[in-house]
Amino acid sequence: MEVTPLYWILLLFISRVAAGQSPGSLIVRPNRSQFFEYESVTLSCEVLGGSKGRRLERNPTSGKRTRCGDGWGRVDGTNCIISSTKSTDSGEYVCGSGELNNAVNIVVTDGHVILESPALPVTEGFNVTLKCRNKTNPSDLTTDFYKDGSLIRTESTGVMTIPAVSQSDEGLYSCRHPELGRSPESWMTVTVATPSTPPSLPPSMSLPPSLPPVPSPKSPIFLSRLLCSQLVVSPYLVVTTVLMVKYSRNRNRAKGQKTVKATPDPSTSSAVTTGGSTWPCA
Repeated sequence: MEVTPLYWILLLFISRVAAGQSPGSLIVRPNRSQFFEYESVTLSCEVLGGSKGRRLERNPTSGKRTRCGDGWGRVDGTNCIISSTKSTDSGEYVCGSGELNNAVNIVVTDGHVILESPALPVTEGFNVTLKCRNKTNPSDLTTDFYKDGSLIRTESTGVMTIPAVSQSDEGLYSCRHPELGRSPESWMTVTVATPSTPPSLPPSMSLPPSLPPVPSPKSPIFLSRLLCSQLVVSPYLVVTTVLMVKYSRNRNRAKGQKTVKATPDPSTSSAVTTGGSTWPCA
C-alpha cells in the first residue's frame, strides 16, 4: 500500500486518541523565535481534526505562569495575538493543559540585531534557512553565524542555509553584525521520524525517502495501520461487490430473453399440403 501524507495524519490521530490525548500543536506565526520590540506575533493551540484549540499560557523569564489575555496578548477565537511585543513577552509558551511537549521559547529584544530561526522543531532531512536582521541598516547584510558559541560561517548576504539538517545541527544559534553587535541565542530543535512519532509535514506535504520498519503485529502502531487500511479498502470492496451483482443480474436477464426468442410457439404453426405431402409452416 502506498504511504501517503493522509496515512500519516490518520495514524497520528488514532495513536493520540488511543493514548487518551487530543492531538494538537502549538503554532507560531511568523515561525521564528526572535522578535524586535513593537512587532506582532500570533500563537495558537491547534487540535488535529477540529477547530477548537486549548488556551495558550506563558512562562515568562520572571514572574508566574499566566494565560493569554491575563495582562498580555489578546484572545481572538483560537488565536492569541501580541500586537506590539515588549521585552517582557520573552519566555516559554505552551498549550494550556501542558500535555503537549512542544513548548516554544520566544525572545523579544530591544537591541539592534535578531536571528530569524524556526521557533518550531524542524524535521531531519529538510533544508533550514537562518537570516540575520538588523533594524538600523537593513541593507548592510554582512553577518557572522555562530552555533553553540563557535563561529561556523560568514555570509555577505545575511542568510545561511543548512541543507538536509540532522540531529548534529541541533543547538544554540546566533548571528553578529560587525558594528551593530550580536543577536540573542535561540535553540533549534531537530526531530527524527520514527514509527511511534510520525514526522511533522512541511507545506508541500512530502515525506522523507526512507520508510520506517514494519512494526510487530502486537504493537499499537500495527493495529492503527490495520484500522487505517481497513477504512480505506472497505469502500472499494463494497462498490466492487455491488457492481458484480448488477452485472450478473443483467447477464442472466439477457440470456433469458434470447431463449424466449429462439423457441417457436406451436399454436401459431400451420401445415401446407402439396402433392400429398404435408409441410409445416411457421
